[in-house]
Amino acid sequence: MSKRDHQQAAGPSLRLLRVGENVRHAIASILARGDVQDPDLDGQSVTVSEVRISPDLRNATVFVMPLGGDPKGVITKALNKNSAHIRGEMSKAVHMKYMPQLRFKIDESFDEASHIDALLRDPKVRKDLKAGEGDA
Repeated sequence: MSKRDHQQAAGPSLRLLRVGENVRHAIASILARGDVQDPDLDGQSVTVSEVRISPDLRNATVFVMPLGGDPKGVITKALNKNSAHIRGEMSKAVHMKYMPQLRFKIDESFDEASHIDALLRDPKVRKDLKAGEGDA
């Protein structure tokens, strides 16, 4: 197994994580300042939870969670429509050889976490957990 294959199996490199975090901070500050002039984004509070950068640093997937959710996908469509403007504003804060193409997606990890929490609070599961503690 080559070094490259081993790194891909372990996840993103420290460099990719660091670049993703810098991009996340830049996008969050752009959205917080309200630099994007779009009627669908006016007055909306959007949390940027994670940015995943491709290994070649050319593409970035931005996971966002609007306050109150985005059931119709209006906010993510508006963000994707204005991604070129956000890239331009981001280039003032983050200095990179290539600015990545931005693709915005809804972060569903919050829903998954609440679903797992609900499963763990189920009386049947709680009973099994208590039975397992007695065996150990």
